[in-house]
Amino acid sequence: MHTKDNFKSIGSSGLREKISSDIQQHAEKFKDPVVLGELVYQLIEERENTNRILKTLLARLDSLEQRLAGGKGEEALIPETDEKIMEFVRSRGKATAEEVQAEFGYKGKNGASSRLNRLGSLGLLSKRQVGRKVFFLPQ
Repeated sequence: MHTKDNFKSIGSSGLREKISSDIQQHAEKFKDPVVLGELVYQLIEERENTNRILKTLLARLDSLEQRLAGGKGEEALIPETDEKIMEFVRSRGKATAEEVQAEFGYKGKNGASSRLNRLGSLGLLSKRQVGRKVFFLPQ
């Protein structure tokens, strides 16, 4: 009851002045470029964390979808070249894009890498990075 009396004694104009004063104090902080820089840095870090979380969630969702599709007895249909690449990876136990490039005569590493990544996204290969090399392993 005592606090209610305090608010009555301040009145609505006193309360407005107090709130206005608080807002002005905080607004002064935002004029400092260091404070703004820190806020931007924290926003960037938070966005990166959110992107990491979303990427993990999407990968898990894809994995679940593939398991569900696999559970129904559905087999992924892939082009003949991809089947040969799968046989190559199985025979070696693991392969890099450079090895696939050399074996299948791709002009550049991007073509081989694209094929391997597609097979990985279908759940037929898993991808492991060791240092600067990326290895694809049969599932």
